[in-house]
Amino acid sequence: MTQNSEEKLLKDLYNAFNPFSPLLAGDPRYVDCGEVRGDDDITLDLGLNIERSELMTCQLYAGHRGAGKSTELLRLKQHLNNKSYFVVYFAADAEDINPEDTEYTDILLACTRHLLEEIRDADSKPLRDWMKDRWNDLKDLALTELSFESLSLEAQVSQFGKLTANLRTEPSLRQKIREKVNPYTPTLIDALNEFIRNAQKNLPDNYSQLVAIADNLDRIVPFSKDGGERSNLDEIFLDRSEQLKALDCHVVYTVPISMVHSNRAADLSDKYDTPQVLPMILVQNLDGSTYQPGLAKIKELIERRVHKIDPNLSLETAVFDTKETLERLCLMSGGHVRDLMKMMREAVNQTQNLPITAKAAQRAITKERNVYRKTPGQDEWSILAKVSTSHRILNEDKHRSLLFNRCILEYRYIDDEGEMQPWYDVHPLIKGIQEFKEAVAQLQP
Repeated sequence: MTQNSEEKLLKDLYNAFNPFSPLLAGDPRYVDCGEVRGDDDITLDLGLNIERSELMTCQLYAGHRGAGKSTELLRLKQHLNNKSYFVVYFAADAEDINPEDTEYTDILLACTRHLLEEIRDADSKPLRDWMKDRWNDLKDLALTELSFESLSLEAQVSQFGKLTANLRTEPSLRQKIREKVNPYTPTLIDALNEFIRNAQKNLPDNYSQLVAIADNLDRIVPFSKDGGERSNLDEIFLDRSEQLKALDCHVVYTVPISMVHSNRAADLSDKYDTPQVLPMILVQNLDGSTYQPGLAKIKELIERRVHKIDPNLSLETAVFDTKETLERLCLMSGGHVRDLMKMMREAVNQTQNLPITAKAAQRAITKERNVYRKTPGQDEWSILAKVSTSHRILNEDKHRSLLFNRCILEYRYIDDEGEMQPWYDVHPLIKGIQEFKEAVAQLQP
């Protein structure tokens, strides 16, 4: 292989493992990991509720960030499209919300903006009238001096997008927008529902019902409100649950995994039915031995991407120097897809000529491990040590924070009686950190 062709192959491999790009439905690189995620299947877990319900549904979907939720939601979108549902999918943090500072109003405006943009044949007059009635208060926040009537129809509709853009990027305007919109959220919901009802009658051919999927709300950073027990997530998903559920179409919202494991979990189930959780790919058994079916799926995730570049490349001889190097990198991911992609990219970056050596793989592992080294607080190493032996988590803030930050990972399996059994373990990358090793040693009698 010439130097130029080798460099092109390395470049192609690097780009094949983009950790931040979900796969579209039907992508040949997709691997169905349901059987090693506790029989998870989003088309059944969420899709059937939509298909069979005579009433509009509102469902929550959770999981570790980077576990593959967006890819699964895009699969759900395609599945529902094939069943004659028109699906409006959007990643809320891309253009609409700031995960560090999000309130319910931001989510409502994001839903409004994307429904308007996706369903252009529906009558937008109810929403334009709502904006017109608020215009004197909002025009400065939309950064325009023009009267609403002087704007073109398209420009009038686009003002919702300007508001969400400012909510996301302009901290100085964020609270001002909320103060102006909050008192009128009931009338905004009414206007949006009037738009939705009209949209249902004007969907493109072959579509009969409308579904909205608001992705990446699971990235909203949890924090306590006023130093008390309640959190910003309580305010959004519980206090405002009736408004979140009020849209006259089927809705799926993603939600932080820490919320599902909080002391408000029962309240969530009461208000939304039981949230669906996407667990990790199971690569290790409770006793620490390798779970071979899960490891095989992780290898397949890599192989599908490699073979799209060159179907003749062998993972164990051409891409990696040995089977052991490949499997070590796979196991260090803990079954977390984004971490796997990041380590693969770094291993490629550490390589001038294939195959990837054990040394290059170790450097990739070390780089990702250093991210997790900085995450736990000093008093949290002992918590991680206990979780690594008990495989359980407590219903309290520190455990939830470690779950949210992926220091603790959730796995599931089906036991001999057909019961779904969740269990928890410390991320494998953390197990190689000295502070963790010392905390484990202190547990020994």
